[in-house]
Amino acid sequence: MCSQLPGSDSQEPVVETPADGEQTDPSPSANSLRIHQQELLAELGVTALKRTSFCDLLETAVRVAAEGLEAEFCKILEYHPEENRLAMVAGMGWEPGLIGVASVGADLESPSGFALRTGKPVISNHLEQEERFRTPELLRAHGVRRAINVILQGDGAPYGVLEVDSRSPGEFSEHDIAFLQGAANILGMAIERQRYEQSLHNALEHQKVLINEINHRVKNSLQLVASLFSLQASASDDPKVSQNLQEAVGRVSAVARIHERLYRSPDVATVDLAAYLGDICTDLAALAPHCQIVCQAEGAIPMATDRAVRVALLTTELVTNAAKHGGPGRIVVRLTGSEPMLSVALTVRDEGSGLPNDFNVGGAQTLGMKIIRALVEQMGAKLTAKSAQPGAEFVIDIPKNPS
Repeated sequence: MCSQLPGSDSQEPVVETPADGEQTDPSPSANSLRIHQQELLAELGVTALKRTSFCDLLETAVRVAAEGLEAEFCKILEYHPEENRLAMVAGMGWEPGLIGVASVGADLESPSGFALRTGKPVISNHLEQEERFRTPELLRAHGVRRAINVILQGDGAPYGVLEVDSRSPGEFSEHDIAFLQGAANILGMAIERQRYEQSLHNALEHQKVLINEINHRVKNSLQLVASLFSLQASASDDPKVSQNLQEAVGRVSAVARIHERLYRSPDVATVDLAAYLGDICTDLAALAPHCQIVCQAEGAIPMATDRAVRVALLTTELVTNAAKHGGPGRIVVRLTGSEPMLSVALTVRDEGSGLPNDFNVGGAQTLGMKIIRALVEQMGAKLTAKSAQPGAEFVIDIPKNPS
């Protein structure tokens, strides 16, 4: 049953009293018609369950309603409370150009308005003699002689009215109300589902905007911190302090870069590690102008955001160490993926004098190496280091997913 609106005390239909001797259901094939109506309702229900587009569902509904009542016209009227009018959003039988344009009043003096306001179905079998309501000009212009209206309402506010009209003689009956109300109930559930899905969509879009805004603000805040570190490094007379602050700039910039990528991307769960490290190397090149930093990757490598941040911090520490100890020259950052892409290998190589003979990855006590070892352990990765010809090479094998 259709939900009753506040203020209506009954769902009893508003029907003209038949004249003496008239039958409320004069058709000799009434039973066959009722069976056909049930078939049409089943068709409409199946169409709704198939998650047909809303516009197509409305078109099916007006066709089913008109066919079930053997009428020439049908329309679905959407209620616009700000204008207190019912606008035709779907229909059949009407002159071209009226759908989306034509409307009727939603007040109690209109048959469709009365159905909307009270929740009561309305039958007007003799519009030319109608004294209870005014006959809309739309019906007069099309020669409509009789009309039947039922409310379209799901669980929420009423959507509007489903109306069937005919210019042929005859009478709509309470049996016809049962059929039309059945069609309206199916359509009402579909309308409520669309409202719910639209509400979910709007909530998701709002959430995306919030996440993007948060990432944007975090990126700006981190860049501000990096700028303050850089200014302080420039103002310091102590080379050691200045160097430590510049290294801090690189670490903060690595985190800021990921937030920049996140607010520009529809996917916050993963990032393209290859492109991300390319950005990191660009930032590091500005901090080490005496070195040429080259980033090489074999195409896009998607990785979970949290792990990608750790890889970026590893890259920052390794490149910073290479720039500090490897001397002028090229620093090559290479990223390669395994087949079937279960892990990635991060290689950082410089062109300096190589590692000291007594160098021990596990025993080095500099802050940079401590950070590197901590990040490697967190990621379940494996770190190896060796002298190259020329320079030093660090290789980290990183599982793409945590174990």
